[in-house]
Amino acid sequence: MKLRIFSSLLLLGLLLALAGCSSDSEGNEGKSDVVRIGIQQSLSPLWIAKENGWFEEAFKEIGVDVEWVEFQSGPPQFEGIAAGKLDFTEVGNTPVIGGQAADVPFKEIAVTADGYLANAILVGADSGIKTIEDLKGKKIAVAKGSSAFGFLYTVLEKYNIDPSELEIIQLQPDEATPAFENGTVDAWSIWEPFVSIQTVRNKAEVLVNGKDINLSSPSFAVARQGILDENPEYAETFLEVFARAAQWRTENKEEAVEFFAKARQLEPEVVQSVLNNTNYFVSPVTEEFNAGQQKIADLLFDLGAIDKEIDTSKAFDNQFAENLKKEE
Repeated sequence: MKLRIFSSLLLLGLLLALAGCSSDSEGNEGKSDVVRIGIQQSLSPLWIAKENGWFEEAFKEIGVDVEWVEFQSGPPQFEGIAAGKLDFTEVGNTPVIGGQAADVPFKEIAVTADGYLANAILVGADSGIKTIEDLKGKKIAVAKGSSAFGFLYTVLEKYNIDPSELEIIQLQPDEATPAFENGTVDAWSIWEPFVSIQTVRNKAEVLVNGKDINLSSPSFAVARQGILDENPEYAETFLEVFARAAQWRTENKEEAVEFFAKARQLEPEVVQSVLNNTNYFVSPVTEEFNAGQQKIADLLFDLGAIDKEIDTSKAFDNQFAENLKKEE
């Protein structure tokens, strides 16, 4: 069965992205004195910078205001970029592929995490599911077009399981959480912090993660092409602040646990688990990372999840991350 997921990405999801934008963003299209930064529920350095006002401070120095837009997953972020409602964000690897296939005008400007432990397939503690093969005939939740979506289909390919042998249900995290907890679905392909929330709070079990199969699911800093064309210096400012927050997160682990527990209203044990499973940095997109992206893009095309073959190397622009490295 063909998985026509991204071909209708913009048409079907545009209203969702626009509805998720703050009302203050209305009418700002094309203005160079405002940058809109997208943020998800992950415990990203973006939250550290947001809560401390670091982006606001840095952009104020060049006469620019900052507006924040929250999203549940990556695909709606690309809809926001396509609509001119979002300028910078951080996103997982599969949404980047979907955005490129849908001709969204953007560039990856840095790798921000390697993601070996950031995605996992979870099962309940008493599910009886012990192997990937045990998923056959079961219901599994996943957010359409997310990093966990690409992770799921890569796992199935590795174990020679046809997706039609499972009942794959497209659910965003707020929908998948109760479905997984009450047993409506048997498994959940999901990313952090939801992996740690479920394993710590509810004793869910990780059936497989990227480290188990040597699969990286990197995250990327992404910029709208228009903002790069009009104000390339904004990208440098964005990466400088992100790198500062990533370094703080790495070097101040106890303080980071306290910060995220308070800011995101999570138990310290959950936060500690997330921090153990994720690492953040700012790096140019290397050939190794691009090779991984190309492999997933080819798989999604073979499955019919994207409508055309793409060259993933065309989606990145390393000049900003390279400039940052030179300044260090």
